[in-house]
Amino acid sequence: MESALTARDRVGVQDFVLLENHTSEAAFIENLRKRFKENLIYTYIGSVLVSVNPYKDLEIYTKNHMERYRGINFYEVSPHIYAVSDNSYRSMRTERKDQCILISGESGAGKTEASKKILQYYAVTCPASDQVETVKDRLLQSNPVLEVNTGGNTISSTGAPVGGHILNYLLEKSRVVHQNHGERNFHIFYQLIEGGEEDLLRRLGLERNPQQYQYLVKGNCPKVSSINDRSDWKVVRKALSVIGFSEDEVEELLNIIASVLHLGNIQYGGEDSGNAYITTDTQIKYLARLLGVDGLVLKEALTHKKIIAKGEELKSPLNLEQASSARDALSKAVYGRTFTWLVNKINVSLAYKDETYKNASVIGLLDIYGFEVFQHNSFEQFCINYCNEKLQQLFIELTLKSEQDEYEAEGITWEPVQYFNNKIICDLVEEKFKGIISILDEECLRPGDASDITFLEKLENTVGGHAHLTTHKLTDGKTRKVMGREEFRLLHYAGEVNYNVNGFLDKNNDLLFRNLKEVMCMSDNKILTQCFDRAELKDSRRPETAATQFKTSLAKLMEILMSKEPSYVRCIKPNDAKQAGRFDEVLIRHQVKYLGLMENLRVRRAGFAYRRHYETFLQRYKSLCPETWPSWQGKLADGVSTLVKHLGYKPEEYKLGRSKIFIRFPKTLFATEDALETRKHSLGERESHVSHAVVVQAWWKGILACRRARRRREAANTIRRFIKGFIYRHNERCPENEYFLDYVRYSFLMKLRRNLPKTVLDKSWPTPPTALIEASERLRKLYMQNMVWGYCKKINPEWKHQLEQKMVASEIFKNKKDNYPQSVPKLFVGTRLKEINPKVLQSLGSEKMKYAVPVTKYDRKGYKARPRQLLLTSNSAVIVEEAKLKQRIDYAALKGISVSSLSDGVFVLHVPTEDKKQKGDVVLQSDHIIETLTKVAICADKVNSININQGSITFTMGQGREGIIDFTSGSELLVAKAKNGHLSVTAPRLNSR
Repeated sequence: MESALTARDRVGVQDFVLLENHTSEAAFIENLRKRFKENLIYTYIGSVLVSVNPYKDLEIYTKNHMERYRGINFYEVSPHIYAVSDNSYRSMRTERKDQCILISGESGAGKTEASKKILQYYAVTCPASDQVETVKDRLLQSNPVLEVNTGGNTISSTGAPVGGHILNYLLEKSRVVHQNHGERNFHIFYQLIEGGEEDLLRRLGLERNPQQYQYLVKGNCPKVSSINDRSDWKVVRKALSVIGFSEDEVEELLNIIASVLHLGNIQYGGEDSGNAYITTDTQIKYLARLLGVDGLVLKEALTHKKIIAKGEELKSPLNLEQASSARDALSKAVYGRTFTWLVNKINVSLAYKDETYKNASVIGLLDIYGFEVFQHNSFEQFCINYCNEKLQQLFIELTLKSEQDEYEAEGITWEPVQYFNNKIICDLVEEKFKGIISILDEECLRPGDASDITFLEKLENTVGGHAHLTTHKLTDGKTRKVMGREEFRLLHYAGEVNYNVNGFLDKNNDLLFRNLKEVMCMSDNKILTQCFDRAELKDSRRPETAATQFKTSLAKLMEILMSKEPSYVRCIKPNDAKQAGRFDEVLIRHQVKYLGLMENLRVRRAGFAYRRHYETFLQRYKSLCPETWPSWQGKLADGVSTLVKHLGYKPEEYKLGRSKIFIRFPKTLFATEDALETRKHSLGERESHVSHAVVVQAWWKGILACRRARRRREAANTIRRFIKGFIYRHNERCPENEYFLDYVRYSFLMKLRRNLPKTVLDKSWPTPPTALIEASERLRKLYMQNMVWGYCKKINPEWKHQLEQKMVASEIFKNKKDNYPQSVPKLFVGTRLKEINPKVLQSLGSEKMKYAVPVTKYDRKGYKARPRQLLLTSNSAVIVEEAKLKQRIDYAALKGISVSSLSDGVFVLHVPTEDKKQKGDVVLQSDHIIETLTKVAICADKVNSININQGSITFTMGQGREGIIDFTSGSELLVAKAKNGHLSVTAPRLNSR
């Protein structure tokens, strides 16, 4: 580390403890900026690693880098995540004590990537057997599957990972239904939409557009340039397979993930009475299929709540706000419980079965979100910041303890450090009976009209005099101007945060109504039935509030951390745009403050800035003193004492411990390092190095020259063989041409491998050499047969029927009808009607319905538009008005169909004039013209009877009269009677032909 100090003006210092002005936030950030500019993303604060996300790939994670940090003292090499990993690993093995690496920071700061790098380091550097390799693979693959997790890797006495266990703490379920600006929902949603196969998305009822889903647009950040969701999807699918998920489990898991998106798209309307009803029946149909539940039961459960009073079961309708909350509560419960199931499933695959390792040591990884302060802070930020408050308390206590232990071990007097003890804030939040959480729970559980405002009032009455809490009512006039009436302010270790109480009670209750639980318990989805246990319905006790659950989980987490030896990694996001090379000073200052880095630095610098073992210090600086150069023969402590006295160290600048020297000020170390650089020149070390380098250089040049000569000889021989082979290329195979012919064949086969057709429609095929023409043709036929066979095998009957209809549509309309291209990607359906009047179905009798669509019929007199329904049966086309069958046209009597070449939906069904049942040709208009006429053509077997006209269509109006429809291009669609008595249709031009 010391060798880098000579370039400190350009690249800063590798340890913030060595900052001269360590109390200056500006100096801290400037040091970060210098290092970030040079792609030096890691810096220490003592043993704490600060990591700045570069948003680009850096060549610092290779196996060579891993070997560089393996088994090396923490401060002997430059800061790196591998140094922290190796230090924890060596401490675990030498001290036989469990370790923990705590990684914190904002979303996007690189916490998950840091976890990956640590796991990869252990996977590569730890000893391995076949069983261990399996565990390694599963440990690595569990990371992309779990987007939010804390993990523990169990290490045996030999240092090999023999198992793992993932602990699910503090999952941010609220992110499922709401994200802050610039924040995404959980990655799996975007990965599924961007990377899922077309057949899979069709089965799940999803579109390849995250903007279509309400739960994915709240943060206005559906895509991030530095994240490849499509590639990550492939990684997740592979990971599920490696971990041991069956195909059925994967299918049910994806059904649940898709169902959360469909739940978010459920919309409500309000009746006059104020009761809510669902307006999006399509989502209910998808949910019923994906969740394996009764759609009607689910629909009712999302609009009513079930209450059991005195043994009697009552149902109460929900208003719009309650229904939306119930929907979101179900979404969070489904995702949260499924995540817990997923963790348990992975833990089974990671569990170590061998009793030999039951007492193995553990290295835990804790990946946790950092302190949050937004424009609008609610219950979620309160919980997150409470968690960080506890972690800061632990962090400072352990830092002080570590410093004190080192001082005592070295026999140096410990000087108490003044620091802000945030226990007072932790107590304000968590103290029994009068802490904020207790007050919140009491308001949630008490009978009567409890609300967010009554909770705020109770806060004011109970803890209103606390130095670290204030409200709009209690504060002074100046502060009141920047606080809402529904807010309270906490003075955290990192600064002031205003929390809006709106929603606090609902989010703390996080109530999932009984009937919604009952629906989930009846699911055919095996994962859901494990997540929602029927025994839960029998438990009449009120469930714990969200805050209490959070507090309990946090207490367990603190207990685990206290039992281990923790290391810390603080991750920083350099900009909100996730752009490489961009350093946003305002954003970084915000994170430095809320990560508590300046406080940590202040505590670390309260004593001595630099400490090193005598041997290391003397070995580096011995040339600066005549008595210690070229070697010191006495005790190391005496040698260091002699050296520092010669250098003129003042008594207040250093202390000598039992095995280390402690230097108080960075400037003392800098002066020593600068003196060493000057001394190197005076000793002529560079000249000595040059002479040695010349010898090595000459030897190495000789080796390189021999290698080049050998390569030239081999190249010349190869060229000769090629030339001779080219000359004899048309001869039968012989020694002169076999090398050339083999290479030509090999080259063709490699080219063919890289350029094989991707689809059955792709007829391209590389041109083969003369000797391979026959083989090439056989390969082409076999390959195409295999592709066609594979494609046909994947087509299901429903899709085959869809393709057949699309082929008919193409035959009729391609390059003839202007709006045909717009219809190509849209699937044809069996009906466009929500429902058909039962009287109509009764009138049709046994005739099978093949298609139904709403149409507009234009009267023969005046061309007045009438709403109608067009039904296609096995034998005829039926025009219906509400419950009446207005007209039936037998397919056998249908003379033909006329339609324009423009983008309008007007068409004419021509019937015989002699048919007395008919009053003339029928003029109709459909919004799905391509689909409608394709269906008519197939049902009536009239594919060749559809006439596509340009300009006008003449039709029979009855009684020997004729009518004319004129078609013209225009800016918008307009159908009206013209002054000349014709029906005028104006349609916009969609495609140029």
